[in-house]
Amino acid sequence: AMREVLIEDFKQLTERNIPWNELRDKTFLITGATGLVGSLLVRCLLYANETINLNAKVYAVVRNTDKADRIFEDEKTDALSYIVADLATEKVCCEGECDYIIHAAAVTASKLMVSDPVGTIRTSIDGTEKMLQLAVEKKVRAFIYISSMEIYGQPKTEGRTAEKDLGYVDIETVRSCYPEGKRMCECMCTAYAAQYGVNVISARLAQTFGAGILPTENRVFAQFARSAVNGENIVLHTTGESEGNYVYTADAIAAILTLLVKGEAGKAYNIANEESHITIRNMAELVAKEIAGSKIQAVIDIPEDSASLGYAPPVKMWLDASKMRALGWKPEVGLVDAYKRMIRWME
Repeated sequence: AMREVLIEDFKQLTERNIPWNELRDKTFLITGATGLVGSLLVRCLLYANETINLNAKVYAVVRNTDKADRIFEDEKTDALSYIVADLATEKVCCEGECDYIIHAAAVTASKLMVSDPVGTIRTSIDGTEKMLQLAVEKKVRAFIYISSMEIYGQPKTEGRTAEKDLGYVDIETVRSCYPEGKRMCECMCTAYAAQYGVNVISARLAQTFGAGILPTENRVFAQFARSAVNGENIVLHTTGESEGNYVYTADAIAAILTLLVKGEAGKAYNIANEESHITIRNMAELVAKEIAGSKIQAVIDIPEDSASLGYAPPVKMWLDASKMRALGWKPEVGLVDAYKRMIRWME
């Protein structure tokens, strides 16, 4: 069932309004290839090779080949090659052609952001610059920087938050190494677009989840789903007032593949399902009711040492995805379905 739900997602992706023809016979280099977004991109391209004759060659930049082998065990073909490198310290060597780079490597664990902020910044800045240099060297057709909605900080806007509506980030807070690092990376993308003519596009992902999450995933959506599966109450460690913006994994992949061809150089695009906007607390209640059939409930238990856990500050934000929709993309999977598909995958 695990494979099945992903294959359904990939099959739908090959039938969607994605510029597949322009992506045919190309070489893709994907960093963070054992992370959620990176691994799904790799697998989706390899699936498209098998089913719609995409004839893509994929370079997966990984730190750990054993982990990569576990993730790609069903997809090992000649079309997939590993490049082993730790982006914080090592150069990425790529022989031969490279048409597209998707840079998805980043520190995503909140705990690491507060325990190793220096490493978080280094991976962010140094890793991104190395990949941009490679993009110049290889004269790539497009470079996608996988950014994040956290770049907005605390938005001041009433109503929806569009790409220009950057808010406040408190740089005296240690955890700000993450959003501020993302801002610097996007700034560097703009610089490389302007100075070297690299076709760089930033994809600001809402929180992305669904089939394909890794067994080690521990963000709230995975915790909520596990609680539902195990019939245990969902425990919130905050009051849950933060507003979450979400997008289903396959919808995010569709957006990224669309941006490779249709994105505008030096620009950023929000990737979010505007319907999937909900407070953390209401999402917990939705999962308890819709997924667990009201057999469990959401309870609040705030730990004494919550500061050391690195939770993001509470945010009121509703992402506007109209710029992405103007390129012909639209999200197809809502919140309840996203949970159902993710749980099929987890089980």
